[in-house]
Amino acid sequence: MDFNFTSEQQQFKDALRRFIDKDYTFEHRNKIVYSEKGVSDDAWATLVELGMTALPIPEEQGGFSGSAVDMLVVMQELGRGLVVEPYFATVLGAQFLKLAGGQEALLEQVACGELKLAAALGEKQSRHELCDVATTAKADRDGYVINGAKTVVIHGAQADKLIVSARTGGEQRAEDGISLFVVPADAAGVTRRDYRTIDCQRAADIAFSNVRVPASALLGKAGAGWDILDAAADYGRALLCAEAVGAMDALNAATLEYLKTRQQFGVPIGKFQALQHRMADMFMQAEQARSMATLAAVKVSSSDAQERRRTISGAKARIGQALRFVGQQAVQLHGGMGVTNELPAAHHFKRLTMIELTLGDTDHHLGRFTAQPGFKEAA
Repeated sequence: MDFNFTSEQQQFKDALRRFIDKDYTFEHRNKIVYSEKGVSDDAWATLVELGMTALPIPEEQGGFSGSAVDMLVVMQELGRGLVVEPYFATVLGAQFLKLAGGQEALLEQVACGELKLAAALGEKQSRHELCDVATTAKADRDGYVINGAKTVVIHGAQADKLIVSARTGGEQRAEDGISLFVVPADAAGVTRRDYRTIDCQRAADIAFSNVRVPASALLGKAGAGWDILDAAADYGRALLCAEAVGAMDALNAATLEYLKTRQQFGVPIGKFQALQHRMADMFMQAEQARSMATLAAVKVSSSDAQERRRTISGAKARIGQALRFVGQQAVQLHGGMGVTNELPAAHHFKRLTMIELTLGDTDHHLGRFTAQPGFKEAA
């Protein structure tokens, strides 16, 4: 198998890196983070111009039909650059539309950058179990009425439309009975509370009070949305794994540079063998994470759902272990500076921490991995 990027993938990577290095510097990012909106319209327009929003969209809808491996390239650069724009939320939402089918008009709007999406999946009681859905959608005349609440919806307040999981039947924690809807973010009865998360991204708690949507808002079949939800969430996890690799690369590079310049006893601290050993361990952890992120990108589109779940959860768990090690060691090696907002290292560490908690933490995915059929027999 050839693990080298294609010329097209390398072009995407180089273009995105040039934009980040020139126009999305750490200082520029800080201005965006602490602005009232917390995101940049100009930066979003540049991502659109570079073709990033069109990349995962089918050619028939004006996109490039990019694979998860293509997205691996993009997400690594976004992780390296600490980009806070609503890109991940939008492409995750687009994956729901692609899997459900029949959403060509919305996908065309995503491709050209006119539509931003967010996936409203988690609830206060559900933790990492996306099948734990208390939000309800009751059939009413020619549509549905949605009631409930979703928490920590990534870029929920910046989205134009929301992908919402709601229960049309079954028990609260059952996979059967879950339906998916496309809900306009400004629909009557939708209330959004926007806030900045510890990694300087944006999230929102969203309440739905008698929100009426037409039958056309339903994605797929009523009560049979779990397979789409499960597959789309795995796609999102694969993207997060790739972003984590980019963040770890940047963190390792920043730590190495610090060890070369910080002096103690008249010499750079990087000359101390114990610190060299730590740096080597950090490098190995990042390289193992890169391998797992690549495997996740290759397998996330597998037609074998068990293979997909096993691979994605294995990758999310292993990368969760790696990002924790790299992040903690980087903070230690930076000393007190490692936790100050003046250094990008602290922001990379915070972003890695949030990636670990998004769409299931390490413990959750170890449990999901071991729960897959055949694990006990293989062990």
